[in-house]
Amino acid sequence: MNKPDQSRRDTLKMLGAGSTAGLLSLFGGISTAEAREQQVVPQYAKGLAPVKIKSVKAIATAPQGSNLIVVKVETTEPGLYGLGCATFTQRAATVIVAINTYLNEFCVGKDVDNIEDMWQAAYVSSYWRNGPVLNNALSGLDQALWDIKGKRANMPVYQLLGGKVRFAIPCYTHAGGNTPEACADSVKKFMDDGFKYIRIQQGGYGAVGATADKPDFKAAGFGGETDNYMNERLYLKSVPKMFEVVRKQCGEEIELLHDIHERVQPIDAINMIKRLEEFKPFFIEDPFSPENMKWFANLRQATSVPIAMGELFNNINEFKEPMINQWFDFIRIHVSQIGGISPAIKVARLGEWFNIRTAWHGPGDVSPVGHAAHAHIDLAVWNFGIQEAVQFSEKTQAVFSGCPTMNKGYMSVNEVPGLGVDINEKEAAKYPISTKSNWQVRKMDGTIIRP
Repeated sequence: MNKPDQSRRDTLKMLGAGSTAGLLSLFGGISTAEAREQQVVPQYAKGLAPVKIKSVKAIATAPQGSNLIVVKVETTEPGLYGLGCATFTQRAATVIVAINTYLNEFCVGKDVDNIEDMWQAAYVSSYWRNGPVLNNALSGLDQALWDIKGKRANMPVYQLLGGKVRFAIPCYTHAGGNTPEACADSVKKFMDDGFKYIRIQQGGYGAVGATADKPDFKAAGFGGETDNYMNERLYLKSVPKMFEVVRKQCGEEIELLHDIHERVQPIDAINMIKRLEEFKPFFIEDPFSPENMKWFANLRQATSVPIAMGELFNNINEFKEPMINQWFDFIRIHVSQIGGISPAIKVARLGEWFNIRTAWHGPGDVSPVGHAAHAHIDLAVWNFGIQEAVQFSEKTQAVFSGCPTMNKGYMSVNEVPGLGVDINEKEAAKYPISTKSNWQVRKMDGTIIRP
């Protein structure tokens, strides 16, 4: 063997496979094309072939009574699809039209990987910025695309958001009763189940149903037959008493929460929250309606009780000013309403800079897909605060496989690629949705109480 040949072989041994093809060509061996064919490319370096959206459709079901709407995005890759929550219980039928008629036409043929581009385009495609109907449709699309991306990457969605920063998700559950003592008994039961955070309500929101009083508007035949009555004075007096009894009976360690649900005048909410300071609430939720945001500045001056706000916000820009001014402590986003995972994660990241924590809105009228979306974000964001717990009935679990699970006050996700929840469409069809909604609450004289 002559010296030039030996030199060439020694050089090739010393250099990585990435430069081998060029050197072989340089030294007069096999061609560059032939050398590249012989290279072994690791699987991670091969990338994924483009996949397009084939169809977008709505799936409607109500296994637990509340209307649930799920977006299903089917792709050109056989067997690959994604699911997202587009539930707007009160106006479900209109969301179905938005998905099947407009969103499908908008999406077909687009690349499933370009989530941000598709979100931005859909957000302004109707020219006027989205209201609740289109926002729910967009939320379902966004979550479904993240579900697909997780499946393509062979990872749970939380891995795509940065990976876990906690082993599971601490949750609060709902305790209540028509008297303070009944509330305390309910709290004790949940404490025995392992919950460390519990929201307490006397009656319904605003103590609706906690009194047998008959309102004057009913006697006068005013309003609807199923309209509810709220006694504001009774409610404002009952909440401090409820906290006092629960604290005495359940101790100082349990974290207590309460939801005003925007149902009293701002000045009354401020005065009541001041009275709750001694009972150290974990947070008080929704003291003011979105029409009264400037009152938060007054509330901050009046009390140190932590505040959660935002489930009624319809546009992510509504969070900017309150967060910059640190008017509240917990981001109360309804992820299936604000536009999905993409905008929610942006607001969560912004909250980290202002020491504001997350507390996603997770009521029973969010589908298991939507609850999974909450949970994947919760696992990945450092400034997580708390998550609303949920229990799925056997009927719901028959429709949705892979639902998030609860254990001793913690929520966990199905550890599979994507969001981890699937749907049985035949089973879902057994539970048709309705168009009726009962959110009417009135004062003694029949005046509508917001929200």
